[in-house]
Amino acid sequence: MLESLVQGIISGDIEVIDLAQPLNEQTPVIQLPEPFANPAGFKYHKLSDYDEAGPAWYWNDFTAGEHVGTHFDTPNHWISGRGKDGVDTMPVQNMIGEACVINVKDQCADNPDYLLTVDDILSYELSYGRIPERAWVILYTGWGEYAQNPEQFFNIGEDGMPHTPGFTMEASKFLAYERKVLGAGVETVGTDAGIAGSFDVPFPSHHYMHEVNRYGLAQLANVHLLPARGAVIIATPLKITGGSGSPIRPIALVPAKRVVE
Repeated sequence: MLESLVQGIISGDIEVIDLAQPLNEQTPVIQLPEPFANPAGFKYHKLSDYDEAGPAWYWNDFTAGEHVGTHFDTPNHWISGRGKDGVDTMPVQNMIGEACVINVKDQCADNPDYLLTVDDILSYELSYGRIPERAWVILYTGWGEYAQNPEQFFNIGEDGMPHTPGFTMEASKFLAYERKVLGAGVETVGTDAGIAGSFDVPFPSHHYMHEVNRYGLAQLANVHLLPARGAVIIATPLKITGGSGSPIRPIALVPAKRVVE
């Protein structure tokens, strides 16, 4: 089985999709209002570049927050998941799962505050089958197109709030408790809508997913290349002791010539 998988990758029968946005000093980073602390962005610190500091080698240090760029959220990131998995303690098999991609791009084009509903999930299941346990549910919003443009990416309105899509409270709870998924994946800066801080349960994707030891993938790229069903996502965070998240370069294994519907 593993030999056929490798041969499929080599032959191109299985396509490997890069789901990471470029990580550099221009990468958009979430900005919380005062008095809350914000993560540092990504920054290089050059060590040598085939020069006197290192004549035969090029390398750098870098600094970055755990939740910068395409990144992984573990349950201990949120108060509801306090004491649960971190990137260093989560089971490694939980880094791999089928991708169930729910396409709401058209709805988000009309309404940047669009929230996935339970009805959207049930409609998806009518077309593609029940979402299995331990799947990654990926919300395809088209927001990845804005990843290199902070103004469009954050979409701050006249009210001072970011207006980006996400999940209703009911949908987040349904996925976490009824479908028992591995977690939620999004193209936006975090797994909740921009206005989710105003909900009755603030930031419900974080709250409900992390409450039951589920995970989050944020700032994904190339979601438009994934099929609605049939891809496998591999997302491996750095094993940071006590870490609540990590920049990642997730990949998807996709049967060739299949695209999201």
